[in-house]
Amino acid sequence: MAKISPLMIAPPAIFAGLAALFFFGMQRENPDELPSTMTGKPAPVVQVTPLGDKTPFTDADLRSGGVKLLNYWASWCAPCRVEHPVLEDLASQGITIYGVNYKDKPGNALGFLNELGDPYAAIGADENGRMALDWGVYGVPETYVIDGKGNIVLRFAGPITERVLESQIMPAIEKAKGTR
Repeated sequence: MAKISPLMIAPPAIFAGLAALFFFGMQRENPDELPSTMTGKPAPVVQVTPLGDKTPFTDADLRSGGVKLLNYWASWCAPCRVEHPVLEDLASQGITIYGVNYKDKPGNALGFLNELGDPYAAIGADENGRMALDWGVYGVPETYVIDGKGNIVLRFAGPITERVLESQIMPAIEKAKGTR
C-alpha cells in the first residue's frame, strides 16, 4: 500500500482553503465597500485643534442629540473638491456637518474653504492624523453618519457623489433619525 505524503495533501488543502476565502469574500453585499468595525459603536473621542479662527467642535457636540455628519477632508485631496458641492447642499438643507481637516497646512485648508465655501457647522484640524487613526480612517475624504446618541451609523470612504448620497448617506441619515 502506497503511503500518502503530507506534501501531496498540502497543495489541494491550501487551494480549497483559498477557494473558500474567495467564495465567502464575494458574498458581501458590496465588495468595493471597505468594512468598518466602528458601525453601531460610539464615536471615538474628538481630538482636534483649532483651524484658524474657525469654531472647533468637541466630543460633546457629537453626542448632543440630532443626526450629524463628520467629514475628514484636506485641501490637497482632489476627491474632496468633487464632494464639496454635495456637502454644501447638505448643509443648506440643515444637515449638521463637522469637518476634520486631515494632515494639512492651515493656510491651504482655509484657502480651500474661502474658495469653495464652508459647509461645516464647526471644524477642527487633525494635523498629525492621531484622531483619524482612532476613527479607522483609510484616507480622505471619509464621512461618518452619527446618530443623536453619538453612535456611528455609517462610515463611507470616498467622495460623496449624488449617487452615493441617494443610495447610502440619506438612508443612513434616516436610520440615524430612527425612522428606518
